[in-house]
Amino acid sequence: MSSDRARSRFARFRGLGGTMRVLLCLVGLLLPMSAFAVNPDEVLPDPAMEARARTISAELRCMVCQNQSIDDSNADLARDLRLLVRKRLTDGDSDQQVLDYIVSRYGEFVLLKPRLSEKTYILWGAPIVLFVVGGLALAVYARRRAGKPTGRPLSAEEEAQLKDILGK
Repeated sequence: MSSDRARSRFARFRGLGGTMRVLLCLVGLLLPMSAFAVNPDEVLPDPAMEARARTISAELRCMVCQNQSIDDSNADLARDLRLLVRKRLTDGDSDQQVLDYIVSRYGEFVLLKPRLSEKTYILWGAPIVLFVVGGLALAVYARRRAGKPTGRPLSAEEEAQLKDILGK
């Protein structure tokens, strides 16, 4: 009897193993897809400099793809921007200088996370203002609704039936 249990458990795991192998193969094939954006000819020989370039590239928006960083994009413009970032870094610019240079050429929109400045106060403040206004509107609506009776008053016949039911 115990050998039958062991066989059924083994059969269950063996069936799951085939599924797991297929899933692992799919994950193994699809996972590196985003790594194909940066071409080997773009990679800097210095690993520390390359890490800085990758960090900066992850903060910059691809102007073609709109909601993807230049590090993840295969667009030609993204490639040009990646090369520009690497060139500026090899020329001795700091990370902030590289970002400032690219923002001066393409505008604040090129940043995936816009900076807090006079130009972006509305962008950063709008969600907070809308949340507060929505909360106030909800509170006003709830207060007005609480003061109003719901339904209609009972008729004389319904009041009599209610008194009969309650035994008064």
